[in-house]
Amino acid sequence: MASLCGSTTTTIILSVKFPQSIRTHTQSLRLNRLKTQKQRITERRSLIVVRSITEDREAIDVKKSDTFDPQEEPNAEEIDRDTDRLMSRGINAAIVLAAGTVAVTKLLSIDHDYWHGWTLYEILRYAPEHNWVAYEQILKTNPVLAKMAISGVVYSLGDWIAQCYEGKPLFEFDRTRVLRSGLVGFTLHGSLSHYYYQFCEALFPFQDWWVVPAKVAFDQTVWSAIWNTIYYTVLGLLRFQSPDKIFGEIKTTFWPMITAGWKLWPLAHLVTYGVIPVDQRLLWVDCIELIWVTILSTYSNEKAEAQTMGETNSSSTED
Repeated sequence: MASLCGSTTTTIILSVKFPQSIRTHTQSLRLNRLKTQKQRITERRSLIVVRSITEDREAIDVKKSDTFDPQEEPNAEEIDRDTDRLMSRGINAAIVLAAGTVAVTKLLSIDHDYWHGWTLYEILRYAPEHNWVAYEQILKTNPVLAKMAISGVVYSLGDWIAQCYEGKPLFEFDRTRVLRSGLVGFTLHGSLSHYYYQFCEALFPFQDWWVVPAKVAFDQTVWSAIWNTIYYTVLGLLRFQSPDKIFGEIKTTFWPMITAGWKLWPLAHLVTYGVIPVDQRLLWVDCIELIWVTILSTYSNEKAEAQTMGETNSSSTED
């Protein structure tokens, strides 16, 4: 009986101990679940807080951008500068359109006295030939004025091309600069070239094979040096520069421009002195001159701007 009682007590004790272990295990699982839930809740709350903060910042930035800032308003100087630029662009466009219209009208209406019954094809067909005949007649009656006009147009176009090459928009060119270059071409290049080609023919009155290379060599040494000096001197005077500045610009540009001319003119002047008649030479030279004037004008204005920048920097440092 005692043994039975002992056995029953042990079984009861075992039956009691087993559920306690299960309970502890379940309690630990519950605690772990509670911890994970709390972590998730805290993470969600932190995300909500971060989102709300970012939304508030974005809203503040939008409000700041929407608010009126008096410093961002363009001042009167900027408005005046923009209006002046628009007006200058309009004036330049009007000048270009007017000059182009006059030129095309003059070229196409050379035979307007004989247009009765002509078709458009006939007008376009005979216009180049009759314009050439009219040009030859002007060369016979007033050669110097004709060559002056051609050089003035070429030098103006060359400076305009140079400004476009420097990065300026098509109708934002400097009118004063174009006028200076055209004035030099009209007053000096046309007339001086007319007399120079006659002088060159008198200097080399031979018909031998060496005459053309000799004329090219003389042109690219003596005459090129003389004309480049005249060009930079007159441009400096038209810019109201001092003689020292003009002399310095001539000194710095003399040899580079001579050597730059050797890359372009010798081949062109083989045609000038070997094929083209004396009276027609300036027209051929002016066609090539468009490239050369672009180089001359670009180089001259780069030097002038560099000098002005140096003067402003020196004056600012002295102040």
